[in-house]
Order: sequence, then structure tokens, then C-alpha cells
Amino acid sequence: MEHGTLLSDIALGIIFAVGAAILARFIRQPLLLGYVGGGILLSHHMGLSLVKSEESIEIISEMGLIFLLFIIGLEINLRELARMGKSMLVLGISQFALSVGIGLLALQFLGSYIGSSKFGLLYLAVASSLSSTLIVVKLLQDKFEVKTLGGRLTIGILVFQDIWAILFMGLQPNLEKPDPLTVGKSVGAVVVLIALAFVISKYLLSRLFNWASRTPELILLTSIAWCFLVSGGAQMLGLSMEMGALIAGVSIAAFPYGNDVISKLGGVRDFFVTLFFVALGMKIPVPDAATIGISAFLLIYIFVNRILTIVPVSLALGNGLRAGFITALNLSQISEFSLVILALGVGYKHIDPGLASLVLTAMIITSVVSTYIIKFNDRIASFFVGLFSRTGLRDTEVAAGAGSGHGHSEAEIVVLGYFRIARAFLDQLRVRHPAWTKRTLIVDYNAALSKKLEDDGFSWAYGDLSHPETLGHSGIENARVVICTISDTFLKGITTRRLLQNLKQLAPAARIVMVGEEEADRTDLLALGAHHVVVAGEVAGKDLFASVESIVSKAKSRSKSKAKTVKRKTAARFA
Repeated sequence: MEHGTLLSDIALGIIFAVGAAILARFIRQPLLLGYVGGGILLSHHMGLSLVKSEESIEIISEMGLIFLLFIIGLEINLRELARMGKSMLVLGISQFALSVGIGLLALQFLGSYIGSSKFGLLYLAVASSLSSTLIVVKLLQDKFEVKTLGGRLTIGILVFQDIWAILFMGLQPNLEKPDPLTVGKSVGAVVVLIALAFVISKYLLSRLFNWASRTPELILLTSIAWCFLVSGGAQMLGLSMEMGALIAGVSIAAFPYGNDVISKLGGVRDFFVTLFFVALGMKIPVPDAATIGISAFLLIYIFVNRILTIVPVSLALGNGLRAGFITALNLSQISEFSLVILALGVGYKHIDPGLASLVLTAMIITSVVSTYIIKFNDRIASFFVGLFSRTGLRDTEVAAGAGSGHGHSEAEIVVLGYFRIARAFLDQLRVRHPAWTKRTLIVDYNAALSKKLEDDGFSWAYGDLSHPETLGHSGIENARVVICTISDTFLKGITTRRLLQNLKQLAPAARIVMVGEEEADRTDLLALGAHHVVVAGEVAGKDLFASVESIVSKAKSRSKSKAKTVKRKTAARFA
């Protein structure tokens, strides 16, 4: 591969990706579609055939996946996942097992499209059971939903899917005669890598980070070196480098420098991830009518498959309908791992190349549609929850919240949403008026928060602010004060103005306090009937000014005091 060719191919990839992304932004479409579109324009299948070496961009793009998984690992809180252990373990196992089982039954009728190999159906069932880590996590990060209940369940299932994919790849060479020893080696390699990474991280890397903490650049470089070191170790053990990157991130997630590494790696990650989607676009062959039809069927099949394999299990485990539907919607696409598995299958002559091309086309279609599904997952999930509620099936989180033993109907103060402002407010309430905690109800859709809040003495109820019916079941009708701590930026599927109108009907006797982002919000919300509107930026600005004013005043006072002391000492010296 020539040096000049590599640079020119990367340059063309970035230029076309940016141009197509600007067009996507102009017509209000996800940027990911622009990146894929840039790759299509560069390809020799349907484009201008400008890229001389597609492999060069594909190799670079793989680094984007490694960086992304490393950052995912940095954001995984093992304590929170352990707290959700039962849900995570059951969902992680049942989703893949049920998906493969349904696939083996439902995909049989595709017949000739699967190919003549006896393993074609198995490969297609496995490939359609795995979801795209890259697409899902990128979109959840853009929507700030990684740390919500649905986000954590989604990422947890993705981690399990990666493990299943690795185990299947370990089984592939011996698929004719499955060798338990080979599978055991793959599982043992994962355990060994995790153990080594955590031991080295705890006893060696932590000291290295403390020593390097005075130089921010060294912290970043040390983190990247650790990422590639563990990734290389994973490859040596027969695992994927992506799995190694994930383990590397998790092993240092507890370090105080994690957030700094995430912020500094963000731009580097986006560069490589962009090339990943460009490379994906360049792989798309010219589709015929049959391929498009089968791909459209797979799109519908995967959507139904995820709902059938995730929602009932989520409901049974107490995570609720809404969290189950959001998780299922987030995972309604085909994984990059599926392409790797199918490519290996072609090499082992387990499947025909046509099946790999079919799944690639289906992956592109599901990825494109999935960007919209994840973008509007709140609205879609609310629709399904409302649909099921009409049949008499209630969200278990609503039922659990309504009967947790704290007497929600007696709550005098109701706080809607538990985010930064709510946390600060409740901390002040608990310190200054501890007796009020028993009379305060927090309504939020993140069930993982309920235990902490109830341990602190507060009541908690499930509630979707965009769905008035769930708010009506949370017991806010007798509240004296209702406080919405979420502004329009973070509300999903509703605005503060519409929410205020709903609250006036649900709690007509309550004094309603809202949070706005600018003066126009205050004016509109007061006109609509809010009793008080807090503009967060204004409060922060006033607090900042008071702090600076206090510092300056004290500095002046010390300066004057010092001047008087000097003057007094000088006078005493000449006396």
C-alpha cells in the first residue's frame, strides 16, 4: 500500500463524509446517514470509484470501534451493573438464546436466499441476534441516555452480545464437530484477560496514573497505551481487539481521571468512527429487488424479534414496560460483529458469499432506520406502553412505585425528574428540613434510583413526564407544591409548556414551580399559570457573582488591613 494512496484515500473519505453530513444536517437527518452516503459516493459499486484502496480506510475505521469500546468501558459503572445483576444476567442470556431460537424457526422459509449450506440458517439466526454497539452507543451518547435505565440495560445486553459473538467465533472452526475444549479455551481466555487487566490496573496502573497526574497529556497517552496493550493481549489470546478495549476501559473506570480521558478521546474517536461509516458505505453492493425485499423483511423481523425477546423478560424482572420497549427499540439493528462472523463463515465454506452480501445490505437498512428509531425511542415506547395499558396490562414500575409503602397520596412536595437541579435541591432539603423528606415524592422513570432515594427517606414513583397517565398514577393530585426540575433541553417527547398544562389538570390545587432556560421561558410559563419559574443560568450567574464579589471584598479588606498595619509600624518606627 503506497503512503500517498493511503493519505489521499483518508482525505477523500473525510471530505465526502463532511459534505454528505452537512447535507444531512441541512435536511434534518442523522449525521450517520451522511457518513454512509459519503462512502457510497466514493465506492466503485454505486459511486465515483475515487478510493483506490478501500482496505486502508477500513483498517483505520477499526480503530474507531476500538476507541469507542474503550470509552464505553470507561463509562460502565460495575457497581451499578452489579446492583442490576439479576436483570442484566437474565436479559443478557435470554435475549441471545431466544433470538437464535426464534430465528431458527422463523427464517427457515427464506430457503434459497440462505444458500445451500446446512449452516446458513444458523449463521443468519446468530447474525440477526446481535446488535450494533457502534451505532447504538454513539446515538445514546448524543441523546445523553447512556446512564438511564434503558441505556444501561441496552449497554449491558450489548456487552453480553459481544461475549456470545466471541464464543461463537471460537466455535466456528470446529462447527462440523463442536469441540468443548475450544469453547472452554475462549471462555478461559476472557476470564484470564479480565483478571490480569484488573490486577495490573489496581496494583501498577493506579500508581502510574498518580505519578503522571501532574501532566494531563501523559494521562491521555498512558490511557491510550493501556487500551492498545490490553487489546493486543486479547488478540494474542485469540479474542477480538474490541473486547480487549472494552475490558481496558472498565478496568480503569474507577480512576478519577476517567472523565478527562473520555473528553479528550472524544474528537479522536469521532474521526475514526466517521471513517468506519464511510467504509461501511463503500461496501454496499448495487441491490436488486429481491435483496431489498428480503432486507426489508429482516428489518421487520429484527424489530419484532427484539420486542419478543426483551420486553416480556424486562416486565417479569420488574424493569417495566417502558424500559423494556426502549431497550428493544435501541437494539433493533444488525451488528458489525455479524459481518465478521459471516466473513469467517465464508472463509470456512460454511455459508455462501451471497448470504454475507444479503446481511450486509440488511445491516445498512436496519442501521439507517435504527437511527430514527433511537432518536424517537421515547415517543415510540410511550405509544406501545399506552397501547398495552388499554388492554389492562400496567407497567410494573408504576405499580411498584405506587405501592412502595411510603404513602404517595400524602406527599405534599412532588419533584418531577431526578437530575442535577433535583439532586442539589433534595440535598438542601434533607440537610435544612429533614422532617420534610417523608412528605416529599420524587417522580422519575429511572428505577435504578429508587433504592437510594428511599434509603434517604424520600418516596419514589415511576412516571414518564411525557405520558400524563403515568403521572396520574403517581399520586401527585393532592400535592401542595409540584416542582419540575427538567428544562426543555432534557425533556423527551414534551415541552415544559405542555407539561405545565398537564400538571394544572392533574394537581389543580398545587403551586407549580418550573425550570426554564431563558427569560422567554419564564414569561411564557408564568403566563400559562406557573407560580414561580427558576431560570437556571440566571441563578448560577448570580451565585457566581456573589462568590466573586465576596472574594474581591475580602481581598480589599485584607489589603486595607495590611496597609494600616504597615502604616502603624512605620509610624511607630519614626516615633
